[in-house]
Order: sequence, then C-alpha cells, then structure tokens
Amino acid sequence: MPHVALATIVKHTDQLLRTTGVGDYDGAVNGLQVESRGTVTRIAATVDASLATVKLALAAKADLLLVHHGLFWSPTPPWTGRKYKLIRALIENNLAVYSSHLPLDAHPKLGNNAKLCAALGLKKLRPFFTSHGQTIGFQTATNISLTELAARLARATGAQPRVISGGPKICRRIGVVTGGAGGDLKVAAAEGVDTFITGEGPHWTYALAEELGLNVLYGGHYATETFGVKALAAHLSKKFRVPWTFLDHPTGL
Repeated sequence: MPHVALATIVKHTDQLLRTTGVGDYDGAVNGLQVESRGTVTRIAATVDASLATVKLALAAKADLLLVHHGLFWSPTPPWTGRKYKLIRALIENNLAVYSSHLPLDAHPKLGNNAKLCAALGLKKLRPFFTSHGQTIGFQTATNISLTELAARLARATGAQPRVISGGPKICRRIGVVTGGAGGDLKVAAAEGVDTFITGEGPHWTYALAEELGLNVLYGGHYATETFGVKALAAHLSKKFRVPWTFLDHPTGL
C-alpha cells in the first residue's frame, strides 16, 4: 500500500497554498488542524469538517481529511456530546485534518474560484474582490446572456442557482467569488462588474442588487465550494501517489 509522511504532505501543501501568507478569518485556522501518528495512505476531501464527514472519511478508510471549512469557526465548547464523539473518532482512528479556507479560494490554479471559472468557460481572468488583504476572486470581460450563464452555473455545480436579474440581460463583465460573499454586493459593484456569481447571500440583497443594477447568481455555498478540495486532493494524490476520494455531504445551502 502506498504511503507518505503526513509532515511531507503538510509542508508541500502549506507552500503550495501560501497558508501562512494569506489573511483569513480568525476561526479559519488554516493548515494542519488535527495531527495523526504520521503516515498517510488515503486522502479524503470534503467541504465541511463535521462528525458526519469524519464518519464518511473513516468509512472510506482515509487517514487524511482535506476540508475547506475547518473545525474551529466558533469558540471551542466543552469537549462533550457530539464534540467529544468527533474528537474521539479522529484520535482513535488516526485521522488527520488539514483545512484551507481563503488560501484555497484564492489559489490561481487549484482554487474554488479558478476552478469554477474554468467550469463556466470564463477565460482571460483578472484579480477581483479584496478580502483580508488580498484578492480572492476573478473577473472577466465577456458577452453572454444571463440565461445562458445561469444554465452553465447549474451544469457546473449540479444545483439550480437563484438568480437576481438586477442588471443587463447580456452579461459583459462577470465577477466570481465562491461561498458566502452575497453580503458584499457593493464591493463587487464598485469594481465595475454587471454580474456577480457567489454562493449565498441574505434576503435584503435582492433589493440591493436591483438598486445597484447588478445581476447576482447564488449557486449555493456548498455547491460552489466543492471544486477546490477536489483539485487539491487530486494534486496531492498525483504528486505523492496515494489514492483520494471526494466525500459528498451537501447542505443544500
């Protein structure tokens, strides 16, 4: 069975994603979040770290779990109940957890935004949307109908997007930021895009999009962020010759 040192994979991934050089929310805690006894034979990738996805990883016989949303977003509660079960499952089954949030969003080749743009057929990408000190998304000049763009997004994610038709019927400048950037429509509009693709946003963004003259496509927070962990796992699998699998645990949100 092929195997590689966990420390070797972590070092490579930290360098690849510039883990310590990319700003992020405090709770992201990018990098190795849970250590193991040190050997990796199978990688699993999923969007969210939770007891449910840990159980899926164990069923897949993985010993390294790559996630986009890690374990530490909220203040650490007592290690009781489901939290105890999660931690016990990780430790007893020798499952390491590596998490990458904005570093993975922003990566120019493996990132959620780059991969979603590729899936949409968007080319000649330029940096877009500043968050925590760096740009994390991409924009492009193009000429495509809003209807066709929505159809492409549905095919790319496997989920029907919610569309706010606040802008022109023909999209000529599109910005892409996966995940939960819907609350920042003014930031997107200020950069000159007429169409903004992200994962989700609050109710009040409907009226705001109309006021800004901005098309908004909400493709789903989960659905728009499966791309990065898949690409990262495939990259590590190829480099270190260990198998990988994607654990689909959709939220519908």
